[in-house]
Amino acid sequence: MAAAQQQAPQPQPPAQQQPAPQQQNATWAELPRMQLERQFAGPLQDTVVQRWRDPVDGTVCYIYLPISAQHTPPGPAGFMQYGANIIGSISCLAPAPSPPASAQKRAPAARGAAPNP
Repeated sequence: MAAAQQQAPQPQPPAQQQPAPQQQNATWAELPRMQLERQFAGPLQDTVVQRWRDPVDGTVCYIYLPISAQHTPPGPAGFMQYGANIIGSISCLAPAPSPPASAQKRAPAARGAAPNP
């Protein structure tokens, strides 16, 4: 029984609140926005997968998140505390490189088409 008590996780002291990374004097409402392109039902009930695009560089991000999450009221800078909730996960892809200008000017050849005499 003593061994089981030794293996029990020890309570950790509460983590100190760390300020969210932000620009000096910026509030959440003033931060730039990505563009929501599409929303899908998530694999679990009451979850969604959203596709967002960065309007500056075209990066596409997929975010998996619950439809709702508990949080505190916004603080003076507009930020909320979500506590220990796992809000979601994100995966981003860089935009595909555009083809060279010379390749864009050429018309694609039709496959299997016989030339007109």
